[in-house]
Amino acid sequence: MELIREKILSAYEQMAERYNALIDHKPHNAYYDRPNTLELIPQIEGKSILDAACGPGKYAEILLSKGASITGFDISPTMVQLAKERNPDAGDFFVHDLSMPCHMLEDESFDVVLCALALHYVQDWTLTIREFYRVLKPKGILVISIEHPFFEYNYFNSKRYFDIEHVKGIWKGFGKPVEVNSFRRPLGECLAPITDNGFYVDKLIEPKPTPEFEALDPRHFKELNDFPAFMCLRAVRKD
Repeated sequence: MELIREKILSAYEQMAERYNALIDHKPHNAYYDRPNTLELIPQIEGKSILDAACGPGKYAEILLSKGASITGFDISPTMVQLAKERNPDAGDFFVHDLSMPCHMLEDESFDVVLCALALHYVQDWTLTIREFYRVLKPKGILVISIEHPFFEYNYFNSKRYFDIEHVKGIWKGFGKPVEVNSFRRPLGECLAPITDNGFYVDKLIEPKPTPEFEALDPRHFKELNDFPAFMCLRAVRKD
């Protein structure tokens, strides 16, 4: 596990600068993940939001502009530095591993926890979801986006759907090709850690790309209108 963690960290350290340079308009992020995920946050102004695995701070930038207060962390020191540079004098950003306890965060201190396209880097979600529950206020909102389990099953040519399995792929969209390691899981293993640890699922979106996507990447625009690559979910802390 430690070796896989180091490989994940290394990949994002390699990609960080280019990732940050492209993040504003890269189609899968800007016109697929973000609009659909942000739709799940019912009110932003005045809310205290934890941006878990914040990357270069693009979500934070949007949420800050809409009147939220933001705390963000990421496993990649370079990503955290880029988040600070993107959001100078706003937000609190620090280095932390999503799979580890958040001892630095107080109980019931956030209205919303956002975790976008990051949970597939965690093999066992139990501790992470329990930490999200702990830091959320009563009736607080958890909003996540993940790679769709049916898409991943096909993409990685998996043979055992019900397993949680270590997978890896080569990303070519952020500069030189980089091997990215993650964990594929069935749909049930995406939902059970949430519903078994203090949340109920309030809304689930199998997203479609926005119209802006088509001009930048018509092939994937068509594919994503036929079959989802991501899944976005809102859960509410039960009390």
